[in-house]
Amino acid sequence: MGQLDANFFFRSSNFLIQSREPMIQGWNNDDYLILFEEQNEAIKMSERYVVSSSLPGYALIGLKSWDDFILQDAKNQFFTIPTVPLDLQYLQPFVFNVDLTKLRADQRFADKIRWFIKPIIFGGDPSADANTTWLSIDEHVEAVKWWNQFYRDAKQNKPST
Repeated sequence: MGQLDANFFFRSSNFLIQSREPMIQGWNNDDYLILFEEQNEAIKMSERYVVSSSLPGYALIGLKSWDDFILQDAKNQFFTIPTVPLDLQYLQPFVFNVDLTKLRADQRFADKIRWFIKPIIFGGDPSADANTTWLSIDEHVEAVKWWNQFYRDAKQNKPST
């Protein structure tokens, strides 16, 4: 994929609305969404999560149900990928059909992200309460970066079969 203009999704997509808040959060059916609606916030979060270096050609739009990033490519196609691992083999097409005015805010989860202490890719149990915690966005950024580096290191050191 060629170099991606970081501003493409703001020029070519109308899902973003103007607001004083840098993120929109709330329930869309059974999915809790955290969307980076302002251009500067989305670019900043893409850099913080190292999405552009891990997944060149994709822009970070937000999170879906805490476990998946929502991405967009230069062709305005949407995808989801687990936050761990950020590996193209796990990229899935995503129909981004969300009416932002109908998102249902939930103060219990505002600015919090559910996190599996031991990620599922490493054998963590998503149904075990002891494997679940709630992180701030800053803590989530650090956890995602650490576990993705751990994944890359483990993948490189894995013996060939």
